[in-house]
Amino acid sequence: MESVNIKELNERIQKESGFVDLLSLEMGKVIVGQKHLVENLMIALLANGHILLEGVPGLAKTLAISTLSKAVNAKFSRIQFTPDLLPADVVGTLIYSQKKESFEVHKGPVFANFVLADEINRAPAKVQSALLEAMQERQVTLGEQTYPLPEPFLVMATQNPIEQEGTYPLPEAQVDRFMLKVLVDYPAKEEEKLIIRMNNSGEFPKPDPVVSPEDIIRARDIVREVYMDEKIERYIVDIVYATRTPEEYGLKDLKDLISYGGSPRASISLSAAAKAYAFIKRRGYVIPEDVRAVCPEVLRHRIGLTYEAEAENVTTEEIISRVINAVIVP
Repeated sequence: MESVNIKELNERIQKESGFVDLLSLEMGKVIVGQKHLVENLMIALLANGHILLEGVPGLAKTLAISTLSKAVNAKFSRIQFTPDLLPADVVGTLIYSQKKESFEVHKGPVFANFVLADEINRAPAKVQSALLEAMQERQVTLGEQTYPLPEPFLVMATQNPIEQEGTYPLPEAQVDRFMLKVLVDYPAKEEEKLIIRMNNSGEFPKPDPVVSPEDIIRARDIVREVYMDEKIERYIVDIVYATRTPEEYGLKDLKDLISYGGSPRASISLSAAAKAYAFIKRRGYVIPEDVRAVCPEVLRHRIGLTYEAEAENVTTEEIISRVINAVIVP
């Protein structure tokens, strides 16, 4: 009976996931290369999560999310985070109207489908924390009233790994709210030649709206239906547990290098991202390779390193790689 259901689900998902290729094609018109970034944006969008991008300036991080919003025909807003930014500049505020003799609500730029928090680590903690309720509860409280945010809602934050002056490290509670943390790398030589050519010609391709926000909401419901076997669930739990108690998985030497491992939110994000990845690959069920594919992006920002690890130049990437190789694949 189960195999029949999986077969039906597989056929349904192959039919329903057709728009993924369309969306990729539209983004490919504007974004040269950066396939890894585009794929992770899709995963975050389909898994109803938020995404944190880290990379030097000029790698099309801002362009990527504005292109995605145009292809989905959704409302896009960009918030440039600066040290003098106030929470009201992000979520909005109550303004007294003398004419009406009452307070009026002025909604901030966070009331959009796609919100770009540019250089998020430039604003102090009180501004960053103003985003927390919006990211987690998908709502904003102004005065005594609570206002729901539009659906779909995706926050893409960027941060520059180089500069340390005038930056504030993100609180752990906020970093954990991001489903994925993606490291954006330089384009290949051939891709860079294409970028130069596009800019020199002065003709920039514009993406066409190929998907509606309603299609994304419907796709999210289907992504939740993607079949995940109990063995895969156990595999996800083992991976996350191996970051907390590495000695139980034959990784005794990692015990002194990890200050804290992934929280239950890591397990939830890993399963949601693996389902979205399977959907993108047009499959109705999750295989271990899906989990392994999304593991670095989901766990990268959820593992704390000790001073000892930093002194030995051990990175979270190395720890994740060792954990994936140590945990038995079902």
